[in-house]
Amino acid sequence: MAGLAAAFGSGAMTNAVSELELSDTIFIIGSNTATSHPLVATRIFRAIENGGKVIVADPRKNQIADFAELYIQHNLGTDVALLNGMMRVILDKNLQDDTFIAENTEAFQAFKDALDDFSVEEASQITGVSVADIETLATLYAEAGSASIVYCMGITQHTTGVDNVKSLANLAMLTGNIGKLGSGVNPLRGQNNVQGACDMGALPNVYTGYQPVTLGPANKKFAQAWGVDELPSNIGLTLPEMLSGIEKDEVKALWIMGENPVVSDPDANHVVKALEKVELLIVQDIFLTPTAKLADVVLPGTSFAEKDGTFANTERRVTRVRKAVDPVGDSKPDWEIIQDISNRFGFEMTYTSPQEIFDEIASLTPSYAGISYDRLEGPGLQWPCPTKEHPGTPFLHKDGKFTRGKGLFHAIGHKPPNEVVDDEYPFWMTTGRVYAHYHTGTMTRNSESLDFEVREGFLEMNPADAKTLDVCDGSQVKMASRRGEILTKIMITERVSPGLVFMPFHFEEANVNKLTNPAFDPIAKIPEFKVCAVKLEKA
Repeated sequence: MAGLAAAFGSGAMTNAVSELELSDTIFIIGSNTATSHPLVATRIFRAIENGGKVIVADPRKNQIADFAELYIQHNLGTDVALLNGMMRVILDKNLQDDTFIAENTEAFQAFKDALDDFSVEEASQITGVSVADIETLATLYAEAGSASIVYCMGITQHTTGVDNVKSLANLAMLTGNIGKLGSGVNPLRGQNNVQGACDMGALPNVYTGYQPVTLGPANKKFAQAWGVDELPSNIGLTLPEMLSGIEKDEVKALWIMGENPVVSDPDANHVVKALEKVELLIVQDIFLTPTAKLADVVLPGTSFAEKDGTFANTERRVTRVRKAVDPVGDSKPDWEIIQDISNRFGFEMTYTSPQEIFDEIASLTPSYAGISYDRLEGPGLQWPCPTKEHPGTPFLHKDGKFTRGKGLFHAIGHKPPNEVVDDEYPFWMTTGRVYAHYHTGTMTRNSESLDFEVREGFLEMNPADAKTLDVCDGSQVKMASRRGEILTKIMITERVSPGLVFMPFHFEEANVNKLTNPAFDPIAKIPEFKVCAVKLEKA
């Protein structure tokens, strides 16, 4: 969000998922789409059937790479170098869209001047990708009539995550592949309503619709709506800052809703210590997760099937969610729990339904102003939808009219990961998902059929490394980083290159996040889950 907002003025997916079928070329980088977003992958496969080309860049070969026009396997943490190499080729071959750049962007010359000091040969040396493949990748993208970029947490979960996203924005603007049908820059959201959570201000620096808490008029508007004299204008804490605040005795209580940081957060041993130290830990969830087991108070929430409301998905589409069954036991919808506690604190809330809450959202959020429950009876609406007559917005920044005015180029240089391999920790390790499980397995591992598909964690390893370690499929190894160690079985595969190992993060019993690095991006504060140095030995 931070990277796209800086470049375009909006941090959301620019186009509709269905438009991928119309793309001449789809560039997938840092996304294992078939595993993590299978419905989106269906659209990509349809694009291939329609004659479109797919190009894939990923350190680990994924399923869609098997169908790609070109797949390149670049080194971990070298995305900026790869993208800069592509853009160097585009400029050298004069494949850029000069008209689009001149009419719709700013700071292009500073970006170009910085790129003049970088060669394709340097990109090849840093990334491990041949000059020829970088040239082919760049040409396939730049010469497409309409080109879409699809990315996910393989791009963002780095200490250079914001730089990586800004570089993708640079690439789209350089070729004019933004603001039109079947083109754009499309981050795939990691969870089903994370877009909606962000839209509703579940971030430390904004109200709904990304209205800054530091902005006086926004503060005044929300204060009036909520019947208070004023609201704080200071920016709140991100999750890493909350955990740090517990260590410093600055955070005394923590209320966790629908999150399982004991399994999902980096340096998990450190997370557990913080949660054990905090004076009051409240967890609100639908299952007794490993995090909930540490709580002083557990509040039983409800699943999606037990409540009414709305979701906003990865393409900014707002849709209705309707209750199918009554809440189990003493559980309640989250909004009712929040309201009950707020009333006990002394700030009275008197909402009677999710529809009433949504009406308030629309009244305070310009991008949602034209959306109502009545208008959501069909397939939903994509924001921005500013008026009751507006049809919604399938793709953003039409005709180069960016949310911020003009698109902003950024001069970005390659920076190495926070942690690199050495003699003591000689293997690169990265993490991700498997098709049968979701996030920390809170729900999927409570499904017998899904748990049957993949019952335990495993470590993917190249055959050459397995031979060196004298291990075979199913052998157990001890894997350690500078933060901890775990035991896990191995799976021998050529999907990872020699020197690189991959492990899914769904499994509490083999919690790979005990090893991952908590170093984070200085702007977005997202941890570097995707790069970690480890050592391995036969158990």
